[in-house]
Amino acid sequence: MKFLGGLAAVLAVVAAADDTAILYKEIARNANQSLLWGPYRPNLYFGVRPRIPKSLMGGLMWSKVENFQDVQNNFRHTCEQGDGMKGYGWDEFDARSGGVQTIYDEGNGIDVRTMFVKIPGGSNGGSWAARIRGTARKDAPPDLKTTVVFYASLEGLGALEVENVEPVGYEGDVTLKGESDGLGEYKLVVTGGRGYHPKNSHAAYEEKPLDRTFVNSLTAPDQILWQTKPILFKMLKESVDKYVEKYGEENVPPPSQVYTINHNPGPGNIHMIQKVFEGNFEFDVIFNSGSSGKEYFSSDVSKFIENTSKGFFERFIATFDPKPPFDVEKLQRFGTNLFSNLLGGLGYFYGDSVVDRSYAPEYDEENEGFWEETQAAREKHQEQLEGPSELFTTIPSRSFFPRGFYWDEGFHLIPIADWDMDLALEVVKSWFNLMDADGWIGREQILGAEARSKVPQEFQTQYPHYANPPTLFFIIDALITKIGALNGTTPPVKESLGQKPTPVHLKNPDLALHYLRELYPKLKAHYHWFRRTQAGDLKSYDRDAFSSKEGYRWRGRTPQHILTSGLDDYPRPQPPHPGELHVDLMSWMGMMTKSLKNIATLLQMDDDVAELTTIETAILRNIDDLHWSEKEKCYCDATIDDFEENALVCHKGYISLFPFLTGLLEPKSEKLGHILTLLGDEEELWSEFGLRSLSKKDEFYGTAENYWRGPVWMNMNYLAVAQLLKYAQTPGPYQEKSKDLYSRLRLNLIRTVFDSWQETGFAWEQYNPETGKGQRTQHFTGWTSLVVKIMGMPDLSGGKWEVGHDEL
Repeated sequence: MKFLGGLAAVLAVVAAADDTAILYKEIARNANQSLLWGPYRPNLYFGVRPRIPKSLMGGLMWSKVENFQDVQNNFRHTCEQGDGMKGYGWDEFDARSGGVQTIYDEGNGIDVRTMFVKIPGGSNGGSWAARIRGTARKDAPPDLKTTVVFYASLEGLGALEVENVEPVGYEGDVTLKGESDGLGEYKLVVTGGRGYHPKNSHAAYEEKPLDRTFVNSLTAPDQILWQTKPILFKMLKESVDKYVEKYGEENVPPPSQVYTINHNPGPGNIHMIQKVFEGNFEFDVIFNSGSSGKEYFSSDVSKFIENTSKGFFERFIATFDPKPPFDVEKLQRFGTNLFSNLLGGLGYFYGDSVVDRSYAPEYDEENEGFWEETQAAREKHQEQLEGPSELFTTIPSRSFFPRGFYWDEGFHLIPIADWDMDLALEVVKSWFNLMDADGWIGREQILGAEARSKVPQEFQTQYPHYANPPTLFFIIDALITKIGALNGTTPPVKESLGQKPTPVHLKNPDLALHYLRELYPKLKAHYHWFRRTQAGDLKSYDRDAFSSKEGYRWRGRTPQHILTSGLDDYPRPQPPHPGELHVDLMSWMGMMTKSLKNIATLLQMDDDVAELTTIETAILRNIDDLHWSEKEKCYCDATIDDFEENALVCHKGYISLFPFLTGLLEPKSEKLGHILTLLGDEEELWSEFGLRSLSKKDEFYGTAENYWRGPVWMNMNYLAVAQLLKYAQTPGPYQEKSKDLYSRLRLNLIRTVFDSWQETGFAWEQYNPETGKGQRTQHFTGWTSLVVKIMGMPDLSGGKWEVGHDEL
């Protein structure tokens, strides 16, 4: 009877687990429905696609057509730093409902606003609509002429054709009907819209009046469909050549007429839909899913736009709750802009990638002078295309880095997890779905020819022995914290008007546990890949350390760079040596170990908890034994000197702070006191604009590429201010010092990013430590958007910094 009772209990547990798995799959399916469609082509000023490989895609192009010289250079499509925009990006955006974007196109004399809304219903991701509105800028001519092209293309199997063929052009709507995998049957309508159209007295106008919409349909190979702009230019050239042949070069029609595509609607896998306007304009693009059972029109779109925008600002305030002195509307609006552009950088990428799996022995980097050997091995070009793979990711910059970066992603998802934890977990899962059998995930995901077109060839190849900081573990830690799993509490959940909806993984902790249980084997494999491939050599040299195993070295080292560390040109020991040990990687491994131990504890993996506890203890001991310099009072990289002895090489900067930045120092540690002194020294790391990446006293400060040799980076500063807050709220000998540094740094960081944003209209990749000016990549709304988290941190100054209100 005891046996039967025990069996019944086991069966009950299994049944409960099965129920959770079924429920999880259903909820995941529903969640994917609301995330199926989006402006998931963030490399474009406006581009839309579903999270389905080889599917329907759409995009927007435009240019002023005032003369014959500027059109080619002024046609907008992909986001480019050289376009000279006064600013562009999402004013509001939510991945599940849509948002509003404004593009301030000074060069074309027009501001373009795109209002994108999702319309739930049916079984294929619902419907969606985009309202395209152009407003002539104040300094534009009153009769500004603009040509606008919306295109739709279909990769793979299916059909897409113009439903209502008109011989001369469309006075009203253009309707495409289509069918494809994952979307079923659908219709795509481009409305006639509103606005004036240019008229001219040339004979060509009678044949082709510009108050019509023109459509050119063609069939092109799938592999070139992403090259939409060259396809359009080819169409325009054919039209120009016809006009010149018919009327001669001395009597060609005006530019607004010449630069129109030949009207040739019909079947095809790419359809260019062109309108020509004079002054302001507006039209809608409406995707009606056949499975929704309802057709939507422009009047419906207006209502959806209003409803989508209505509660966004209130939800932002409820989610991030900016604290004094940042609880003023202009700073809150600044915060919504940065966060909307972080979230609006969501992209879905699908394609093959370039990987070198030769496993050449030179890649082990075991010999002195190894960087020359690895370079010679790379020059053999043994890379091959792998895949295709898919990735749902947030990108650092739409103009310069429109692809997935492993270590950036974890930082991106920190504020997104507050807004929509389910979405953040979906992105994490997408990354781990890329993991190979060994546990490797490529640090830069350049999927497909379109993504590769933005990357110099020498940087396209990924190597399965190259790592990158494992920041995705931040999000797993955030999930555990939010469900209160380790302390037995469940944080209170509020749902009311203006506040965010509760993510399903937080509403039902069993689902969160199911997610962790499914992901844990991949997290564990990834962790052990790190330990295996990035291990340092402790046994070949005379090193006094608690553990003979816990020491780590980034692979991919050259004399000038460790790109794999994320800190590219930060000074390291010279020359590179196979006996090097890197304190930043050791710290990441400590963070990773603690995180994995927390998950194992939660999932009751007792053997794993025991193993990880042993490793964690060894790492914490070895960080001090191998990397602490009593002379310099900071953490340093280690190398082997000319006498084959261990030597510390100290370039004070972010590297020196890493055990602190990753939360590995105890509040009462004497070393914490020294780190805080270094951090707050104006002659070392402290500046009024944030923490410098390299000490002002270092010989390499501001030299060569000067990428991580002084400039202020928001991701590292976020880690610093978060740790300072922790120590400021923890009793100990350094509590007051931490509180002072925290309060001042928090204020400095927001002022730096806000002032530059006000001046330029952009968030930037990094900030000048002497002037605070944004520099390098503009519209860098990746980890720079962490300022919204900093704004929401508590004011511990006791009102001391209230004077900063007016300054900000």
